Parts: sequence; C-alpha cells; structure tokens
Amino acid sequence: MLPDIEYLKTIVREAAIEEVLPRFNAIGYEIKNDGSLVTDADLAVDKRICKALASAYPDIAFLSEEMNLDEQQALLSSSSKLWCLDPLDGTSNFAAGFPLFASSLALIVDGEVQMGISYDAIRDEMFSAEKGKGAFLNGEPLVCHTSGLSLDRSIAMFDVKRLKPDLAMRLLNEKPYRSHRNLGASVLELAWMAAGRGQLYLHGGMKLWDLAAGSLIYSEAGGQSCTLDGDDIFKATMIPRSVILSPDSDLFLEWKAYILNEKTA
Repeated sequence: MLPDIEYLKTIVREAAIEEVLPRFNAIGYEIKNDGSLVTDADLAVDKRICKALASAYPDIAFLSEEMNLDEQQALLSSSSKLWCLDPLDGTSNFAAGFPLFASSLALIVDGEVQMGISYDAIRDEMFSAEKGKGAFLNGEPLVCHTSGLSLDRSIAMFDVKRLKPDLAMRLLNEKPYRSHRNLGASVLELAWMAAGRGQLYLHGGMKLWDLAAGSLIYSEAGGQSCTLDGDDIFKATMIPRSVILSPDSDLFLEWKAYILNEKTA
C-alpha cells in the first residue's frame, strides 16, 4: 500500500508556508560546490520534511537535493523505495526576490515514480498525482487537451543555457513559436504544462529531483513527452535527463520534429 498522499500534501504545504514564506525577501544565500545556490529556507524545509517522513514511514529511504552526489547515488542504487525531495526548486528566483519557486516530493518504487507533489506556496497551488489515478491541482483534475493553436502561435518554455549551442541558436534565430519564457523552476514548469499554461516545452538536462514529481503529474494529466534521444523522460538515475513535451498531442508531434530537426517548422 502506498503512503497517504493527503498526509504528504499536508507536510509539504506546512513546511513551505512556515519555513519558506517567512524567509522570502528576508535572507541571503550561499553558493554550493556545484555552483548552485542554497538558502536557510532550502535547509529548513529539507530537515523538516525528512524528519516527518522518517517518523511516518521509517522503511522508505530519503534522498534530497541537499545531499552530496555520493550519498544520492548510494541511496538510488540500494533502495527499492525512495523519497526524492527538492525542498526549494527555484532557489535563484527565491534569493533574488522573484516569486517563482516550489517544493517538490516524489516517491520512487522500483525505479518508477508512484506519487508526486509540487507545491507553490506563493499561489497556494498544490499539484499532485498518483500513478494510474490522474493528476490534480488543488483537488481539481488536470487533463491535457488540444489548444487549437499552430506551432507559430504557441508559447514555448525553454532555458537556452542547458541546450547545445546549435539548437539554442536555431530556436532563437528561427523562432518557430510565437514567444518563449523560462520560469527558472523546473518543477513548476512541468506542473504548469500539465495545467495548460503554455504549449511547448524543452529542457536540456533536468536532475532527478527536478523531474521526478513533475514527470508523473504531467504524464497523469495525459501529456506526451520524450527526451532529445526519443526516450522516456524519467529514469531513476543521477544523470540529467532532457525533456521535450507539449500538452497538445498535435503540437507535440510538430515540436518534437522541429527540435530533432526531422522537418522544417
């Protein structure tokens, strides 16, 4: 039997509201060895959720973004059941006072995501999914649908810094979309795509905790996706995964073909 998702939503929501929001625009940050940022908010949410999960589900291992790579790899290699937490995705936004960030928790069982939660405390938006049971936003079903837009009238989300230069320049010079955005918070971007907030998405390399919950929320909403190699976007690995997707099934085929240079957009 899987854990109680309502309990999981409660601990994630309470941690974000009580540990993240009071620190927004009130604290500084540090730079980790990999060049990414970390704040007291990241660490406080990490500690609080780890403690709550260990108390309620002591048989499930816990992996967090805030661990070092050796710890993460060891847990991934040795655990059939594993929590995967990103305590604060969009830390750079948070540290800059830009209100786009979220906390994300997933349960991975035998290499597959079975439960996923992404919570945006600024907007009080709880995205959630259980495998085979659909995706939800604040309890209301999320269902991907056809937009009726052409590729050149669609909004795209992508971050050029994680794309190969030739692809990035082609996207910027040819502009097959109407305009593009980048939220700077992968777990929110995937959740927003599941909610139909944008039509096209591309990412050059998401880490495990960026992708785990969001990939389930998106797929349970019925969205189509693949990597730049044409593979499934989620695998339980520490190697970053690329993502191509569109919640519109017709646009997905056009977008994928354009990205993979299979035809002219």
